[in-house]
Order: sequence, then structure tokens, then C-alpha cells
Amino acid sequence: MKYFCRMKKNLLWVFIFLISTSCKSKFESTHPTIESVTESVYASGIVKSSNQYQVFAKANGIIKSVLVHKGDVVQKGQTLFSISNEGSVLNVANAELAAGNADLYANQDKLSEMRLNINLAQKKMKNDSLLLSRQKRLWSEQIGTRVELEQRELAYSASKASYESAIYRLNDLQKQLNYASAQSRNNVSLSKTMLNDFEVKSAVKGKVYNILKEEGEMANTQTPLALIGDAGSFYILLQVDENDVVKIAPGQKVFITMESYKNETFEALITKVNPLMNERSRTFEVEAAFTKQPETLYPNMTLEANIELHKKDKAIMIPRTYLVDEGFVWISKKENKTVTTGLKDYKNVEILQGLSEKDEILKPVQ
Repeated sequence: MKYFCRMKKNLLWVFIFLISTSCKSKFESTHPTIESVTESVYASGIVKSSNQYQVFAKANGIIKSVLVHKGDVVQKGQTLFSISNEGSVLNVANAELAAGNADLYANQDKLSEMRLNINLAQKKMKNDSLLLSRQKRLWSEQIGTRVELEQRELAYSASKASYESAIYRLNDLQKQLNYASAQSRNNVSLSKTMLNDFEVKSAVKGKVYNILKEEGEMANTQTPLALIGDAGSFYILLQVDENDVVKIAPGQKVFITMESYKNETFEALITKVNPLMNERSRTFEVEAAFTKQPETLYPNMTLEANIELHKKDKAIMIPRTYLVDEGFVWISKKENKTVTTGLKDYKNVEILQGLSEKDEILKPVQ
């Protein structure tokens, strides 16, 4: 008997629970509303200065002096660091000595000597030519011997060859001296260029945001010395997930929130989608420009962004919790209706077909 009473009591509670649930579901209903809707993509990012870059040394050495401070505004080409370069100074001096020795003007005596040899060879050739002509005339008059004529011909050929050879040697010497002189001048320029590498200069006009090395520390070509960027112009660098990047295009609006400016929203526009994915984070870098940037900005300030993909001012909207399996809604306890959806945000979903403002829909019982 007790068991039977306990069973009746349990069944009563189940019945009451079902009734309460059924009654509750009557109140979980709504009508579609006409609202504006925006579909967007979330991204995180940082602020970067325009023309921002890390300064590297072009040569290894000890930093002799740091010529700027954090916050300084520098000009393009201004020297930032000076690196010890005694060896390079000696290389320049040696190159200049070699250039002086190989200079074309300094070797005019060699050229003059060759020209004298050419003049002498030319005179001998002319003399041998006259002797040959005389011998030929005598031979035509049957004076002299055949051997004498051949000797004159041989002497003329030898002197002619000597003259032409002297000209070739002069031209060759001229080429060698020109080459040696040009090469030595290039060596001087190269040595001076390498000497300039020991002065680290700014590639842009901007502000020094950070100094990473101090005097007496070792500078090398692999470690940055400073961070420089534009003092007044900044842009936004966003990290967009690979699933969303295909939806992003230049010109889209971006709404920015920053920890440094709480309760404020700033607008920007997408300017560039960098095409290479970061394999580690599976994200793409997307650049944007402020339409009106905040009054004070610094590189690497963090931010959050919503990139606007689509927006409608008048759309039929229902709460996303009322949509079942992305394709239908309940219009009674036993009847559902197929719908076509459109834009979505974190709370609502647009209904393109299947519902009107007059329809009542029920929230599915969880």
C-alpha cells in the first residue's frame, strides 16, 4: 500500500512537471522584427607606425657611440650609431695608396717610353724601306746580287714587324693602365663604402621608439639596434583566421576598440590583405587605415576589430535560439516551417523567406 501511494505521488510530480513545462513553452514565443543587421568578422591586432622598421648594422663591431635617444625625431640619413672601424680606416688608406700608384697620370713615363720606342721603330722601318727601294732599283739595272736584295727585304720586314709590335705594346699598356687605374679607384670607393657601413643611419624620417643597444656592446648584422617609425602616421595590423580571410577585401569598414581608449570605437578601412598565411597561428595579416585616428598612438598598442562584411538597414530578424538546424522554426507544438536564412550576428539571424512580421514562432524546448 505504501509503495502504491509513493508511485501515485511520483506520477503526480511528473504530471505537474510536464504541465509546467508545457505551460512555460507557451510563453517562450516571439514575432519576427524589422531591424538592421551587420555581419562581421572578428580580428585582433596591433597599431604600427607607418614606415616602421628595425634598424640593423651593416658591419660587425663595438658600438662606439649612440647618437640618439628614445623619443627623438630623426631625419632620413641621420647617423644613429657609430661603430669602431680602425681596420676599415687603414683599408681606405691602403686603397688610396694603391690608387695613387696605379693612377694613369702617375704612369705617363711608361707611356712616353713606349712612344719613343715606336718612333725609333718607325724611323728604322722607313730607313729599311728606302734601302730596299734602292736595292730594287739597282737590281733592275742588274747591279748587285740577289742575296743583297733578299737581305734588304728581310731587314724591312723585320723593322715593320717591330714597329707594329711596338704599337700593339703601347695599346696593351694603355689598356692595362686604364684597367689598373679604374680598379684602384673602385677599391677606394668600396673601402669608403665599407667605412660608411660603420655609421648606422636612419632610412626614414621618423621617431626613435626604442634603443636596443648601448655604447660598448657588440653590434652585428643579425641583431636590431633600434626601432624607428613615422611620428604621426599609424596603421592597423590585424590577424584574421584562415576561415574568414576569403571574406575580407580592401575598402571594407572596420570598427576598432582599444584598451587605451575604453568605451570608444574608432573606424578604419581595410587597405591590404597580405597573401601569405602564418603556418603556426593559421592566420593572415590584414592591414587597415584609420579614417580618423586617435589623438595619441604608439606602436604595438593592442586592439580588437570587427570587420563589417554586409549590412542591411531593414531585415526580418529572429533570435538565433529560435532557429532549429539552420533551416526551420516551430510555429506550434506540432508544426514547423522551413525558412531561408541570410545575415547573422552573435544574437539574431535574418529570415529571407518563410516568415513575416505577423507570424508567431515558438522557442524550442531545451
